[in-house]
Formats: sequence, structure tokens, C-alpha cells
Amino acid sequence: MRKYFVTGLVILLPLAVTIAIVVFIVNFLTQPFIGLVSNFIQEFEILKHGFLFLSPQQVIRYGSQLLILFCLFLFTVSLGMIARWFFFKTLLNLSDKILHRIPVVNKVYKTTQEIIKTIFVSDKNSFKQVVMVPFPRVGTYVVGIISRDAPLMCEEAVQEKMVSVLVPTTPNPTTGFLMMFKKSEIHYIDMKPEEAIKYIVSCGVITPDHPIIEETAKEL
Repeated sequence: MRKYFVTGLVILLPLAVTIAIVVFIVNFLTQPFIGLVSNFIQEFEILKHGFLFLSPQQVIRYGSQLLILFCLFLFTVSLGMIARWFFFKTLLNLSDKILHRIPVVNKVYKTTQEIIKTIFVSDKNSFKQVVMVPFPRVGTYVVGIISRDAPLMCEEAVQEKMVSVLVPTTPNPTTGFLMMFKKSEIHYIDMKPEEAIKYIVSCGVITPDHPIIEETAKEL
């Protein structure tokens, strides 16, 4: 009985978490517009009948959300196309200069901009290599991901080549420690970043050598 219960959890929990996240994102994106679109649909009686086990009100709400998501998708694509035009690039440069001059706002904006450009534009190798580093003391190791070389001023301070390593925390990898290690202290391992995140989130249960889903499937 216990084995069947665990198998059911392995199947249902990822599905439930995925559904919860998708529902949250859909509600987050559509909530500001749901009232306006629902009133529009009700006024023109576009959707006035129930469907299967859904009431007319539920059909209107879900239909409104689908319409909003479709419009947001079209708006995003259109915005990306317009962004490539010369005029809009000029407008973006002007707004960028204005945001850089606003106190407090410029600090947050500039930092966020630099992080996004570094990760997605300038350095394609960031957060690609998984390593083992000594932490919290020599003799014990944690899994980390190399971000890039340490700042030059830090290397000059210790007179040695350093590497910046992000060490995520367990079981929440969205927080962690950014630490600098000597190259001689870093052990490179053949593990993909997504495998490392799975290992960290599962508190060491899921590893590339022991994927829990495959083992459960074999037991069935």
C-alpha cells in the first residue's frame, strides 16, 4: 500500500504543482482585463450558453481569459516586431536615458538591465558549467554553477585567478550564495545545470544516476 501511495504522489504532485503554477500565471496576466472583456462578451451575447458541465458565467470567464491571453500574445509579438524598427529603437533609447536619470529608479533599472544583458546577450556560457566547491569548510563539498570569472579587483586583492560560483540552497534554489573560489579549489563535473537543480530541489534524492521517476516506473 505504501509503495502504491508513493507512486501516486510521484505522478500527481508534479501535475498538481504544474497546474497550480499555470493557473496562477493565467490569473495574474488576465485579472486586470477580465472585467472589461467579460462585460464586452455579455453585452454582445457572444457566449451566452453553458458548455458541458460549465455554467454560462464560467464559459464567459474562461472564454474571456482565452481571448485576453491571445490578445496579449499578439501584442507581445507586435511589440517585438516594432522594437526592430528604427523609430521605436530611438524611443526606447530616449526612455532608457530618462530612467537612468530618475533617482532610486535608475539604480534598480540599471542593475536589472545589466543582469539581463549579461545572461541573455553578452555571455552565452554563464550558468552552463556545474562544479563542486568546498563549503562550508574544507573537506565538504556543495554543487554550484559557474557564473563567470571573478571581478579583476578581487583577483588583484588575493593575487590569484578567481571564479564566481553560485551555490543554490536546498530545497529552494532561487536563493543561495555567490562565492569566489580559486581555480585550484574547483572540481568540474559532468552534470547538466537542470540536473543539478533537480538534485538540489529534491534534497539529493534525484540524481543523474538515480532518477526517481525511472525507478518508480520499473517497480510498477
